[in-house]
Amino acid sequence: MPRRRGVKKREISPDPKYRDVLVQKFINRMMYCGKKSLAEKIFYQSMEEIEQKAKEDPLKVFKKAVENVKPVIEVKSRRVGGATYQVPVEVRPDRRTSLAIRWIIGFARSRGERGMVKKLAGELMDAANNKGASIKKKEDTHKMAEANKAFAHYRW
Repeated sequence: MPRRRGVKKREISPDPKYRDVLVQKFINRMMYCGKKSLAEKIFYQSMEEIEQKAKEDPLKVFKKAVENVKPVIEVKSRRVGGATYQVPVEVRPDRRTSLAIRWIIGFARSRGERGMVKKLAGELMDAANNKGASIKKKEDTHKMAEANKAFAHYRW
């Protein structure tokens, strides 16, 4: 972390198919070992699967899923006089999207279906319908913040 000036955000170019920056961020996060073409293939195939199953625009389903998973508040550890408190803090907008993407991909990978295409399509459709593991993670985060509301005055 530099002392003088803040770190500049990298400009992310939109993806080739949907011309959307959020989709490109998602693909970049899904990528393993620099294999972007494979990550793109998995993402676009799962979008086709969503289109077949949900019978609606897959990009809308994707954006709704990410929007539903975004957390509003989270807890951060704060050490005060030898004790560590879980202090609830609001989540910055860029961190919200990054957490939502991370949770969706993580829970999609741990699903029971066969093949990442079906796993991702299932998780995205569940998140768009406000159910699934990633939505549960968001709700757990909010519950934790609600439970520790008493320590909100330790916010920095």
